[in-house]
Amino acid sequence: MRVAKDPLIMRMNSHFRFDILKFNWQFGLTLILLFGIPRFLLVLEANRTGSYSFTSLIFVLMLLTPFLLLKKEGRINIGLKRPGNIKWLFYSFLLGIFACVLIFFLGTYLYQSTIENWFVYISNSYGSIPADGLIGDNRLIYFVIFAVIGMTFSPIGEELLYRGLIHQSFVPEFGPNKASIIDSVAFAIVHLAHFGLVYVSGSWKILFIPAVLWMILMFLSSRLFFYCKSKTGSIFGAILCHAGFNLAMTYFIFYHIL
Repeated sequence: MRVAKDPLIMRMNSHFRFDILKFNWQFGLTLILLFGIPRFLLVLEANRTGSYSFTSLIFVLMLLTPFLLLKKEGRINIGLKRPGNIKWLFYSFLLGIFACVLIFFLGTYLYQSTIENWFVYISNSYGSIPADGLIGDNRLIYFVIFAVIGMTFSPIGEELLYRGLIHQSFVPEFGPNKASIIDSVAFAIVHLAHFGLVYVSGSWKILFIPAVLWMILMFLSSRLFFYCKSKTGSIFGAILCHAGFNLAMTYFIFYHIL
């Protein structure tokens, strides 16, 4: 006797361009490792050399992956669709800024201008700015350049991957909330490469307590991105929240740290 296939599973599997792929935890874990490991290593290398050119390629690949793997129905399924609540796009952007403000002041309160302050360490990656880049109007010009980059490459690529493909891969078995916890943990761990495992005075070291705090903050930020996706009914809510966060971070780095 033939067993009838679940129509929901059949529809979800038809979302892919390739029959071998489907939304399940194995696919989600594969994406976490496939993108997370090289991204982690490239960011560490960028922190050592000061060059983030190869890291940008990872974000571009993240952005392209849903279009390469999914049909139109699949892209809609991960949230790549018209928002259902337009006003929450604006709220999402403001929430991202507010979250970054809290994280900035927490880091400043706990660690002042030392290397244990996550934004102080991250500001070291802006070392490609020439000596006169922060004088007069040049500061504004470089701020705008870095802000535009920070509001596009990372938010779009990461949200399509983590709040999109990876999240949806865990939904069938764990449900939306637990799936968000899983993609948020993966998001937090990969950001340990940006701060926590630091390159100082020619050697690597782990700032254990600040690193743990940083990962908790990244986990909570990730959950906020998912919340904004849920409120807007679209991945664009998460992207705008992430973009607002990065805009505020760039502002603090250029006008309060550098």
